[in-house]
Amino acid sequence: MDPLLLSRFQFAFTISFHFIYPPISMGLGLLIVVFGVLYLRTKDPKWRQISFFWVKVYSLVFAMGVATGIVQEFQFGTNWADYSRYVGNIFGSLLAAEGIFAFFLEAGFLGLMIFGGNRLGPRMWLLASFLVVFGAHFSALWIIMANSWMQTPAGYQLKQTAGGSTIAVMTSFYDVVFTPSFLPRLWHTWAASWMVGASLVLSVGAWYLLKKKHEEIAKSSIRVALPVFVVFGFLQLFYFGANQAVEVTNHQPVKLAAMEGLWEDTSCAPLYLVGWVNEAAQTTTGISIPCLLSILSYGNPNATVTGLTSFASDTWAPINLVFQVYHIMINLGFLFPLIGMLGVLFFYWKRKLWTSRWVLWIFVLSIFLTELATQTGWWTAEFGRQPWIVWNLLRTADAVSPVLQGNQVLVSAGMFIALYILLFTLFIYLLNEKIQHGPEPLDQEAPVSSLPDSFRDVFRRRARA
Repeated sequence: MDPLLLSRFQFAFTISFHFIYPPISMGLGLLIVVFGVLYLRTKDPKWRQISFFWVKVYSLVFAMGVATGIVQEFQFGTNWADYSRYVGNIFGSLLAAEGIFAFFLEAGFLGLMIFGGNRLGPRMWLLASFLVVFGAHFSALWIIMANSWMQTPAGYQLKQTAGGSTIAVMTSFYDVVFTPSFLPRLWHTWAASWMVGASLVLSVGAWYLLKKKHEEIAKSSIRVALPVFVVFGFLQLFYFGANQAVEVTNHQPVKLAAMEGLWEDTSCAPLYLVGWVNEAAQTTTGISIPCLLSILSYGNPNATVTGLTSFASDTWAPINLVFQVYHIMINLGFLFPLIGMLGVLFFYWKRKLWTSRWVLWIFVLSIFLTELATQTGWWTAEFGRQPWIVWNLLRTADAVSPVLQGNQVLVSAGMFIALYILLFTLFIYLLNEKIQHGPEPLDQEAPVSSLPDSFRDVFRRRARA
């Protein structure tokens, strides 16, 4: 039992499970703020009703995200001690900043967001909700910053410790923060999260229409979520995703070659839609669009894209795996604008969206597709970085805890699998229960009998007046 292989499996499993929830938190949180703003502008109580319904879902997602996120930081010490020692001066600072500046902001106002709806005024409740959502985005900023440093390290120097080991020490906080891959990856992740949140609202709204439940609430929710889905679907495909491709081309060309299964240096390099990589024969077959990879990477159809054989074979990622997950992501990226425009077309064409069952079913399924796209995008970034845990500095094989035993990881991995199956089952049960129950009628104000005596007297005097 290889502790390295088992540790990689355990971390991949736990981080993939955790990554289900942060995109929902950011995307759904954005829409909750939009619903709150619409209530302030229109005073239409349906927007407040919609807000309160989605806050209940948000609280469930937040709890799952926190519970599964803490596990990752423990693993740095238990399974990846040599990695933690190597990058602790840099990585530890960024994770500490995430906890101090972002997580406590998010968690601090979460109670007001969840329980303050009928106690705070609409403006104060909206402010609390905005701060929670801002905290979620700010938290993601620090996490992506740390991960981007692993992809394109900068602002450091290597030093020898008294014990003879090598560590990376921060020399420029600015360069660590604005490592070349940071901003493209940040916007790419945020946009993906906003699409996930919009697709969740679309999915539930479409399901209500199919079941003829809460129809006015469902239509209003879709009217808000559909433009968000369409706009960011196009921006993700043609701007944020394209910028990410340029960044990978400039700083991780061997990853780009693995993503496209490109073996030789190629002018007018094609972009595959589907295919299969034969690593033994060093061939890639499938359906491709000529020159599109050169265009996306360099803005020039005749540009030469560097192939895998130009790099040492011990720096290649697991090529077919990276190729497949990347193409799932990119094909879904092409699909989302089409789904969005289909919804827009049926919305403006005699308002047939509300009665077109096949379109509504596509919307119901959209949340699963957007979650799959974010997962495969994450896998592309992380599998594509191999065999490096810190690009061109520290190999994954040199980062595992030296005294770790395979049977220890096997037991812990088995426990995580069992626990996460239980957690996910509970999550789906509670989420389904909330969706089945639907939005609750609004309490316009807290009943007087529930208030302290001094407050009751004030209400009574005002009533007499």
